[in-house]
Amino acid sequence: MSVSTAIRLGFIGTANQGTINLKGFFKHGDACVVTAVCDVDSRHAEAARKLINEHYGNEQCRVFHDFRELNRWNGVDAVVITTPDHWHAYMAIDAARNGKDIYLEKPLTLFVAEGRAICRAVTANKRILQTGSQQRSMAEFRRACELVRNGYLGKIEWIEVAIPPNNKTCEPSWQPMPVPPELDYDFWLGPAPSVPYHEQRCHYQFRFISDYSGGQVTNFGAHHLDVAQWALGMDHSGPCEVWGQGEYPTSGLFNTATKVSFSMRYDSGVEVRCVTGGSKVIFHGSRGSLEVWRGGLKTDPADIADTVLADSAVRLYHSDDHYGNFLDCIRSRQQPVCPAEVGHRSATCCHLANIAMRLGRRLRWDPAAEQFVGDDEANAMLIRPYRAPWTLD
Repeated sequence: MSVSTAIRLGFIGTANQGTINLKGFFKHGDACVVTAVCDVDSRHAEAARKLINEHYGNEQCRVFHDFRELNRWNGVDAVVITTPDHWHAYMAIDAARNGKDIYLEKPLTLFVAEGRAICRAVTANKRILQTGSQQRSMAEFRRACELVRNGYLGKIEWIEVAIPPNNKTCEPSWQPMPVPPELDYDFWLGPAPSVPYHEQRCHYQFRFISDYSGGQVTNFGAHHLDVAQWALGMDHSGPCEVWGQGEYPTSGLFNTATKVSFSMRYDSGVEVRCVTGGSKVIFHGSRGSLEVWRGGLKTDPADIADTVLADSAVRLYHSDDHYGNFLDCIRSRQQPVCPAEVGHRSATCCHLANIAMRLGRRLRWDPAAEQFVGDDEANAMLIRPYRAPWTLD
């Protein structure tokens, strides 16, 4: 690819976060151009097509219904996948095998085995994959992790993670609804089980149904547990033990945890404790504490926050623009700030927590083997069957 050539992007999934991602790439001017969109909801696809054509002042945006056709089209160099979680792995692997670089929203996967499959496909096909964990490109989180890594809080004793409560609710009972004409519902379900349609099953609210997502644990948990992993230097590993409890709906369509309290322990002895309420990460060390959230950071003692890192200090990957970093790495063929392996390991933390809370017992985890130790029931939850004709291979 010529340095002067705009990177051609195709968007798979265009509503909600998909629109946010679209506008984010628009800000990069001539560095990229969006040439195609794909969505199984024709209303969403048309809205995106209109937005793109208005932005560029032409009528050249191509619309696809089937992501496989977009992945095989020679009019795109990279794809941006912003779909429900249960589609992430299949779409990303298909894109990699068809020579496309990939921006893949977090959480990377629906279950653990998908993450390793994505990593294999990306490596085998020499693709660039950026996980949409954009806190890796926010200065306050990088600064927090550098202070931790360089020992300014002393020995880290434990890490507190707070994630928001569910921002959607459902009625205690539900009845099937007619599928709206603009939605290809069977294609929306894809590898997930075949079940009757209801409007709260799709689009944003999918994240509160375990067939498609893992609730707020894989929503905001994927962001904040990723920061904990980064600060601890665990990007290619993970915890060795996980336990906790969750409160779950007893009726209605939603079935992911509405309130969580879980912990993960690392070989170093550090514990990460995650609870429902708020949105932040707090590091507790022998010499002080550090609290970081989107837009801010504070320490106790306060002067730790003003520390000037020594020239010899550990410096972390510097990215101030998640989208721009992805585009830069497509050109350079260097790894982005949150590549497939990192996204997989952080998503795995979320999945381990959900499994432990479902089983209601303490679980030992081998991060090298990516298996639970001596627990067949838990290991069976690391993979799920795909509905035919879809397969994970």
